[in-house]
Amino acid sequence: MDLTAANHRIPLSDGNSIPIIGLGTYSEPKLTSKGSCKTSVKMALDVGYQHIDGAYIYRNEDEVGEAIREKIAEGRVKREDIFYCGKLWSTHFEPERVRPYLEKTLKALQLDYVDLYIIEMPMALKALEACKDAGLVKSLGVSNFNRRQLELILNKPGLKYKPVSNQVECHPYFTQRKLLEFCQQHDIVIVAYSPLGTSRNPLWVNVSIPPLLKDELLNSLGKKYNKTAAQVALRFNIQRRIVVIPKSFNPKRIKENFQIFDFSLTEEEMKSIEALNKDVRLVDLLLWSDHPEYPFHEEY
Repeated sequence: MDLTAANHRIPLSDGNSIPIIGLGTYSEPKLTSKGSCKTSVKMALDVGYQHIDGAYIYRNEDEVGEAIREKIAEGRVKREDIFYCGKLWSTHFEPERVRPYLEKTLKALQLDYVDLYIIEMPMALKALEACKDAGLVKSLGVSNFNRRQLELILNKPGLKYKPVSNQVECHPYFTQRKLLEFCQQHDIVIVAYSPLGTSRNPLWVNVSIPPLLKDELLNSLGKKYNKTAAQVALRFNIQRRIVVIPKSFNPKRIKENFQIFDFSLTEEEMKSIEALNKDVRLVDLLLWSDHPEYPFHEEY
């Protein structure tokens, strides 16, 4: 299936579908002015984005919801055209806390359901199945799961809904080749966060790795196609059928990041970009290093 700006959804294993590019909405609250998230989401919907990635813990779901509702009221989009992904944070995994936390997201957004709800870290899925049965969630997914953790879920007795997606760090410097192969074998879509690298905050970023967007190959290919290094990096992943959710509150970047459907990379160019892989992540997950199933030093 050819992906276009107007039609860029790919199927999920439960019969639903996911747009292959979305807008990430995480930002550090202290560094983000109030209203900037709302403005960015509205612009993204005007540009043609259908997929918004957020979380209650980001503290801006109210702005995301306002933006969506205003665009619906304008007639720019319909609710069924929008794909919203929310997240269950790791402090709310007790079964009795799952639905109330999801309901906080729905209240902040003022929406009846979310399209995808993912477990932020490797924990059990079972408590979320009732939320899907109740119509509060269309699809269930996971985040930061490696192959072993996915196998534990897939082989769990009584599993009602297998995860349709796995959101992980993925970009030309961390291509996740083995994990991608495993997920494709099991009909699980990879969703790439930090597909353009990330900020250089040493508190949570491995700054020993050079900035992705300054890479010589990505920039040379950008010149060939009259594109930016960022657009080349995003195109690389969507040609691998990986969903990308670049975060930006910059109007120019939001527009540029979406302009990736009017060119394609050759097979040789794809192989050249794959060869940039360093098998080292940028986003430091040491926050969860005391978790009993923490093996994040392994390749996903």
